[in-house]
Amino acid sequence: MNFPLDWRALSLGLLMTGAGAFAPVAAAKPPVVTGVQAAPTQQRPGHAAIASANFLATRAGLEVLRKGGNAFDAAIAVASTLSVVEPESSGIGGGFMAVLHRAKDGRNVFIDARETAPAAVDAKAYLDPDGSPNRDTALNGPLSAGIPGEPAGLVLIAKRYGRLSLQQSLAPAIRIARDGFKPDPRLHDSIAEEQKVLQRWPASAAKYLVNGQPPLPGASWRDPDQARTLELIAQHGDDGFYRGETAHKLVDAVRAAGGNWTLADLTGYQAKERTPISVDYRGYKIITAPPPSSGGVAIAEILNILSGYNLSGMDKVQRVHYVVEAMRRAFRDHNDYLGDPDFVKMPLDMLLSPYYADGLRQSILSDRATPSSMLPRAEPADAGMHTTHFSIIDADGNMAAVTLTVNTILGSKFVAAGTGVLLNNEMDDFALVPNKPNAYGLLGSKANAPAGGKRMLSSMSPSIVIGPERTMVIGSPGGSTIITQVLEGILHFIDGENAQQIAAHPRFHHQYLPDVVMVEPGAFDPATSAALEKMGYTLKQREPWGFMNVVTWDRRSNRLDAASDPRRPSGLGEVR
Repeated sequence: MNFPLDWRALSLGLLMTGAGAFAPVAAAKPPVVTGVQAAPTQQRPGHAAIASANFLATRAGLEVLRKGGNAFDAAIAVASTLSVVEPESSGIGGGFMAVLHRAKDGRNVFIDARETAPAAVDAKAYLDPDGSPNRDTALNGPLSAGIPGEPAGLVLIAKRYGRLSLQQSLAPAIRIARDGFKPDPRLHDSIAEEQKVLQRWPASAAKYLVNGQPPLPGASWRDPDQARTLELIAQHGDDGFYRGETAHKLVDAVRAAGGNWTLADLTGYQAKERTPISVDYRGYKIITAPPPSSGGVAIAEILNILSGYNLSGMDKVQRVHYVVEAMRRAFRDHNDYLGDPDFVKMPLDMLLSPYYADGLRQSILSDRATPSSMLPRAEPADAGMHTTHFSIIDADGNMAAVTLTVNTILGSKFVAAGTGVLLNNEMDDFALVPNKPNAYGLLGSKANAPAGGKRMLSSMSPSIVIGPERTMVIGSPGGSTIITQVLEGILHFIDGENAQQIAAHPRFHHQYLPDVVMVEPGAFDPATSAALEKMGYTLKQREPWGFMNVVTWDRRSNRLDAASDPRRPSGLGEVR
């Protein structure tokens, strides 16, 4: 669509947002401490709430709470149970990111259990002979799999934050895997969708297919190999997965199928505590994920831009316009700057600065969309719908926002024989070919190029929002849309919506490139859509996305609410 632009206003803003304007800003130094300290929570809910993508996982968490566990023990129970009952979205062969809040001392901490590249990674293995990306190698089979982080992350949480033993917290998942469960329709549909790929590897076919076909709906499913692997973790902690019997089986299976893992890759893996990103917006503190997640940086940048506007006083068209333009600019920076903080120097001081946001805001016209092609590409100096999320608040006010993933549906589709472990395909989240899109259409630069031991960039955005009278724990799957889903959830929460309204709210999304606004059915009425198109936006309707799980705490009434996304009927939010 052609339309007139106010070139003077746009030029001023672009001059202020170009990388050169901020070249002198030093990259943020790695934090010395591993948690953001806040005032201890004086008030306690007295009861607990969990919202997850599967009712068996929610009830596993509640079971552990009844045994005397806290939110962090419950998180281990929910995560491990999801590994058994929701393998299309997460599992011990993948990784997770979590924001935890400990009530007794107000400590907020980020747990980084993101997967890492094996030492022998070679970007050329993911290219076709003509130099174009080989999507099959990047998404299917052992070369697509990073070294799993979830087991180490669960062990870390148990050691440092839980009340119960690892055996007690893993017991529900072990029981369900051993005794059996009835898969929900989402898992049946996922297996049917990936049936041909699963048939490539005998262990994958043996686990997910019956005589070469997807299992019949309503049939019970047992997973004794994964039960055994979880038992070894329960008994031996990290050594039960990264060393010994399981480690040898993992490496043998991967290498026999053409992968490049070694025992040293497994023994060298470490889950890490990092300082979460904290941003203030309209009197609310948002505690969210730092790199190697791109989500928290993008959310903070967007909120800093939006802080210059009175969104609550705007009509729907103007509000959407400013939110989309803020999304556009944050995703531009997402593509160019961010990566693993242990490998890449990132200008986080710049990206999180309100002064930088002021410059970005100046490039937004009040009545016109900014074509993404008009925003200069940043040139930094050298220096996942198949994910899942759950939210927990316990009776003492401890909180856990945990997002887990194996990347795309059923991850790599490769099961390591004798372990029950379905491996992730997170190698695709690296910029395997710079400036070529991954499975979610996201571009990347050399900041997110693969290297041995490096964590790939993620969009996972587990977040806790603390306001003057209300608190929220939120997150969602959805690949690149995770960031905008959580952002929109935060804005709706600040506007006063409850957990059910936040999880159900129709969504829209813009990620810089492609230069389109993705819109869920019902998000915009015809008049709003027409007005946005007149401003220069290209709208593209698509099927509903995400699987948001939200817990809110109204501290005035001491009421907890839990909501699972109504787009996916298998989820459960429950208050006890």
